[in-house]
Amino acid sequence: MKGDTPLNSTMSIGQARKLVEQLKIEASMCRIKVSKAAADLMAYCDAHACEDPLITPVPTSENPFREKKFFCALL
Repeated sequence: MKGDTPLNSTMSIGQARKLVEQLKIEASMCRIKVSKAAADLMAYCDAHACEDPLITPVPTSENPFREKKFFCALL
């Protein structure tokens, strides 16, 4: 068609500008290798494992979410 822009005909100029800005932001990001990111994540998890209540359970005396045992007082 004669009136089509070089971009996709359904994409407006404003959308194209937003896309270009987003691509510029992504291109300027500092990137690291996946192996280094995984090693850093594992080191962080190892260093903070003692603080994780899912790995080291909270003592029942300090657990505010423990099940309270109610006994029937009426018989």
